[in-house]
Amino acid sequence: MDIKTPAFPESITEGTVAQWYKAPGEFARRDDVLVDIETDKVVMEVLALDDGTLTEILKNEGDIVESEELLGRFEVGPATSVSNSTDPAGTSSSTPEEVDGASPAARKLATESGVAIDSIVGSGRDGRVTKEDVAKAVAQGSAQRIGDNEPVRTPVKDETWQSDASPLDVSGERIERRVPMTRLRASIARRLVEAQHNAAMLTTFNEVDMAPIMALRKQYQDDFQKAHNGTRLGYMSFFVRAATEALKRFPSVNASIDGEDIVYHGYYDIGVAVSTDRGLVVPVVREADALGMAQIEDQINAYGEKARSGKLALEDMAGGTFTISNGGIFGSLMSTPILNAPQTGVLGMHKIQERPVVVDGEIVIRPMMNLALSYDHRLIDGREAVQFLVAIKGMIEDPARILLEL
Repeated sequence: MDIKTPAFPESITEGTVAQWYKAPGEFARRDDVLVDIETDKVVMEVLALDDGTLTEILKNEGDIVESEELLGRFEVGPATSVSNSTDPAGTSSSTPEEVDGASPAARKLATESGVAIDSIVGSGRDGRVTKEDVAKAVAQGSAQRIGDNEPVRTPVKDETWQSDASPLDVSGERIERRVPMTRLRASIARRLVEAQHNAAMLTTFNEVDMAPIMALRKQYQDDFQKAHNGTRLGYMSFFVRAATEALKRFPSVNASIDGEDIVYHGYYDIGVAVSTDRGLVVPVVREADALGMAQIEDQINAYGEKARSGKLALEDMAGGTFTISNGGIFGSLMSTPILNAPQTGVLGMHKIQERPVVVDGEIVIRPMMNLALSYDHRLIDGREAVQFLVAIKGMIEDPARILLEL
C-alpha cells in the first residue's frame, strides 16, 4: 500500500514532512498517525488505513512534498519482520520489537550529538522519543554519551554576580543553532508584512471597566455551567457578542477590500486568535450573531484544543470578517494588533488590571482593560473607528445592552 500526501486544496501548493511517528519495520494499528505534513496553514495527519507495518520511507523529515505525492510504503497485515530496511537516520530495522521507540529524526540527532538514545526520556505518544526531546536532553546535559556513563555537559553561563575576582567557568564555544522557519511561521511572517504594506493601518485605543462583567460571571457562573453541561462563562463570549452588535452598526468594519471594490458582508464570522507552539492561528466562529453565549464558548474551547493538538482543518480558519486577539492572557497591557487581511478591523484585548479611575467625581479602584482597534483607514474613517470601539465599551460596561441591542 502506498502512503501519499493528502490532496491539497487549491490554496496550498506544497507542504513539508514534519515528523514520522513510525520507523521502517514498525507495526501500526489502523488510524495510528504515520506522518505529519505541515503546510503554510495547517498540519495534516496521514493515518494508517489498516493494521500493518511501515516498510519504507521515501520522503524524510524536512523534505518538500506536493499534493498526493508518494511518501512511503505500508504492508497491510499482522506484525512482520522487514529486512534490509533503512530509515532516514541510516539505521536498519528488522522487526517491530527491535525498534527503539524513537523517531528517525530523533535517532539522527542523537547520533550527530554523540548521545545514547536509550538514555533520553520520551515525551511523545507512548513514550516515543522526539527530536525535541534529544535537543533538550543535550542542552540540559542529561543525556549519556555513546559508550560512556557520564552525561553530556553543556556549559551554562552563570548570570549571578560573583563577589570574588575568579573568572567564570565558560569552557567551550558559544553555541548558535540555525533552523529554517516552519511553513506556518513563514506564512504568518509573510501575511503580517503584507498587511502592513497593503493597508493604511491605524490604531485607536480606549479602556473598559470590567467590573460589571466580572460581577455577572460571579453571580451566574454556577447556574450557567449547570444549564450548559459544564461550559464555563468566559470573557471572550461577551466580546464576540459585543463586537457582533457593533459590526451591525458599522458595516464598513465588517467589510473587506477586493481590488477597487468594497465587499460588505451580510454575516458575522468572528476570528478568534489562538496561540500554539507552531504560531498564531485564527479559527473562525461562524454566524456569531445566531449563537448563544454557551455556543460561542464551546466553539472557542473546541478550536483551542484542536489548535494546540495541531488538528485544525483548513475550513476552520477560512474566511472571517473580523478578528479578536487577546494578548491579556500573556500579561500584555497595551499592543497594536495587526490586521488579518483582507479584513479591515481587528480588536485587541489586554490584561485586566486594577487601577484608580474617577467615577462620579470620586477616585475609585476598578478592574480596567485597555482595548485597541486597528483598522484600514482606506475604508474606515477615524470617526467610525472611534465610535465602533466606544460601542463595544458601552456594551461591556453595561452587558444588558448586548441583549437589548442598544
